[in-house]
Amino acid sequence: MPRLTVALIFGGRSTEHEISIISAKSIAANISTEGYKVIPVYITREGQWLCDGIARKILGLDLSALLRSSSPEAMADTLRDMVKLAAQKPFDLDFKALGIDVAFLTLHGTYGEDGRIQGFLDTCSIPYTGCGVLASALTMDKALTKLCVADAGLAVAPSITLLSADYLADPENTLALIQRQFKYPFFVKPANLGSSIGISKVHHGDQLPAALQSACSLDTKVLVETAIKGREIEVAVLGNEHPVVSVCGEIEPGSDFYDYQDKYIHNTAKLFIPARIPVQLQEEVRGAALTAYKALGCRGMSRIDFFVDEQTGTIILNEVNTIPGFTDISMYPMLMAASGIPFPELAERLLQFALETIQP
Repeated sequence: MPRLTVALIFGGRSTEHEISIISAKSIAANISTEGYKVIPVYITREGQWLCDGIARKILGLDLSALLRSSSPEAMADTLRDMVKLAAQKPFDLDFKALGIDVAFLTLHGTYGEDGRIQGFLDTCSIPYTGCGVLASALTMDKALTKLCVADAGLAVAPSITLLSADYLADPENTLALIQRQFKYPFFVKPANLGSSIGISKVHHGDQLPAALQSACSLDTKVLVETAIKGREIEVAVLGNEHPVVSVCGEIEPGSDFYDYQDKYIHNTAKLFIPARIPVQLQEEVRGAALTAYKALGCRGMSRIDFFVDEQTGTIILNEVNTIPGFTDISMYPMLMAASGIPFPELAERLLQFALETIQP
């Protein structure tokens, strides 16, 4: 059979730009060259689409090493300079002219994981990996995710949702509201970002204004959430109508919590597969992950994160990621590999699940 052509779309306008590039590099290395021709499509931070040439060069960078040795600002400048020096004509978004059969999405965060690119590709009649418009948009918003999974019977951490505009207009009233309702420590999070960007764990009142200022600078909506004591357990889910659920993995943070620095810069967190909880409790977590996946209307893939108290057996959903990381330290591919689905097979399945969604 002739090879199918895959548009590997990465980069994007979100704060997770570099992580997207690293994920795409890993995926490109694991897509079968016998069955697929991969055309890299890079979206700059400014929203310019570039196909093949410069996109392939950026895909070849060792950004994992650069993240550990360079500032985010310097790395962004390096990428901009590469694009400027290439002086390449932008991609005109004519997928059909390039013979694109399917898109593999590795756009983490806003403008990629939130339903916008999914809706655009639906309009262009291009099938793509991962969840559709509704599930992508819904799970991107942590506050709305909590409402939906709670309705499905899953436990979530107590929280309140604030509008950034309200805080900026009346900081004192917002501070007083939070301090009345929450005991320390608690989390302050942008509602719509991933990779733990903009999240603060607040231990005392002096830290609260800076935490709110940080979150409000990144999103129009902010979540204030009780800090849950328990093991951090992650589960990978794969499939459309009949999804499979991986073994449970566990993250032991190397700092106060599993933040961006811990994930990608210092690399001090410890990962355990399988998770260090009783087998019966692992099965309950896997069942909860499947319930969340179906309740949110997910398809293709998602990584679903929980807090688990093994003493009480309490399972609390933390968040859902519909385009999880595919870096060399990312849990999603590792969990699938531990469940008998190695990376090359995982890439193949994701593409096949995408092709199943083609509308007649």
